[in-house]
Amino acid sequence: MADSIFLGGGGEEYGTPQGLKLNYANRHGLIAGATGTGKTVTLQILAEGFSNAGVPVILADVKGDLSGLAKPGSGTHKLHDAFSSRAQKIGFADFRYHACPVTFWDLYGEQGHPVRTTVAEMGPLLLSRLLELSEAQEGILNIAFRLADEEALPLLDLKDLQALLVWIGENRAQLSLRYGNVSPASIGAIQRRLLVLENQGGAGLFGEPALALSDLMRCDAAGKGMVNILAADKLMAAPGLYSTFLLWLLSELFEELPEVGDPDKPRLVFFFDEAHLLFEDAPKALVDKVEQVARLIRSKGVGIYFITQNPADVPEDILGQLGNRIQHALRAFTAKDRKNLKLAAETYRENPRFPTEEAIREVGVGEAVTSMLQKKGVPGVVERTLIRPPSSQLGPITAAERSAMLKASDMAGKYDKPLDRRSAYEILGQRAMAAAQQAEAAETEAEQAPQPMAREFNAARRYSGARVSRSTSKAHRQRDSFTSAMSEAVIKELKGTTGRRIVRGILGSLFKGR
Repeated sequence: MADSIFLGGGGEEYGTPQGLKLNYANRHGLIAGATGTGKTVTLQILAEGFSNAGVPVILADVKGDLSGLAKPGSGTHKLHDAFSSRAQKIGFADFRYHACPVTFWDLYGEQGHPVRTTVAEMGPLLLSRLLELSEAQEGILNIAFRLADEEALPLLDLKDLQALLVWIGENRAQLSLRYGNVSPASIGAIQRRLLVLENQGGAGLFGEPALALSDLMRCDAAGKGMVNILAADKLMAAPGLYSTFLLWLLSELFEELPEVGDPDKPRLVFFFDEAHLLFEDAPKALVDKVEQVARLIRSKGVGIYFITQNPADVPEDILGQLGNRIQHALRAFTAKDRKNLKLAAETYRENPRFPTEEAIREVGVGEAVTSMLQKKGVPGVVERTLIRPPSSQLGPITAAERSAMLKASDMAGKYDKPLDRRSAYEILGQRAMAAAQQAEAAETEAEQAPQPMAREFNAARRYSGARVSRSTSKAHRQRDSFTSAMSEAVIKELKGTTGRRIVRGILGSLFKGR
């Protein structure tokens, strides 16, 4: 099976080799089954197979078990005898222990190299989903991105977006005339959601240096594909952040990679564990986006494999595009479970040797019902397959081993130190400071200007003449006193809060025009 990834043995006595053809591996796939039925080990042996074939892999390590890919299995492991017996039973003559080249990544920068993207690259659609915004709030976020483009304000990290939202709030009256109602309440709601995201540790996702996709598509010196493992055990505490990040990564691959048609093997394989998190409460626009990516990204040489407990977790339009299926056991304890089991069985091409529904219900741990694409992309007949044993270590590596691998990695030092270059936060801060300095200069000029009575006295021509009558002099003094009082009131007001508001308002108009 040189052109396939060996999965295990099927047929009578499990002696017929079952494999995933590499030239159809970019037609996507599904790994499903109840908890504890062997999905993680199946994911591990698929990652090994793709890596051995020179195909880079991206996967999320939800439970921490998949770090064992970086270390070969051991003959002293408690399951060594069971693995050897299974390999012999299914005809896996090439079974031996070996490790895969692995790069560890972590959004929090703790168990792997930091992973970052910019707010601008994330875009308003995914960011709105991450923040769980309403339609009105999403509209304001779209305004923010539009203004960032028009005003040349780079949105790199969260403080850039927060500063821009403050500026939008201060200028909402003018912006509402152009873009529609900009509500202070909606701006406040977005700011609160950004605060929640920061508290969850999501601020570390945004910034520079941003992740280069080419660093995920590498092979080692021996030609093996790099297995990129995203630490997700802590990340799963924020499921929205987890699913949105992986969807962003998928979208970036879709937008940046060139078309390659139908290659002999994929350029990259992307495993999406806990796939139900992607579609739970997702707006229709987002589901449509995923469907579009799944439909078109295969022509760019990328295969997507969803891992979930039940196929019903994946929308039908997307499920229909997953040609390679590995179905571990489904339990039917309730009426809903039985319905889902029946629906899952109906999606397979029947095998006359056994009922598919019964097989899905009865397969044991490490066994699965499989159907792989065959010649001309036709779904293969469903088979009960005994999954082959893994060649890498079953279970996680130690913290010391992970730390040593991080230090020896090719990516060491490239992403570890964040970069904070001039962006929207700094630009808006400089503009606000310049406006404040102009306002202060205007106030100082107003304070230093001579008062009206002094100007009149200095400009008057002195002369001597007859003394005026007492009544006339009193009238002049009354008028002069009234003028002086009014002038002092105006100057006092210009010195006060209202005057500063007037000056700032004028400067604000000029500021918006820049």
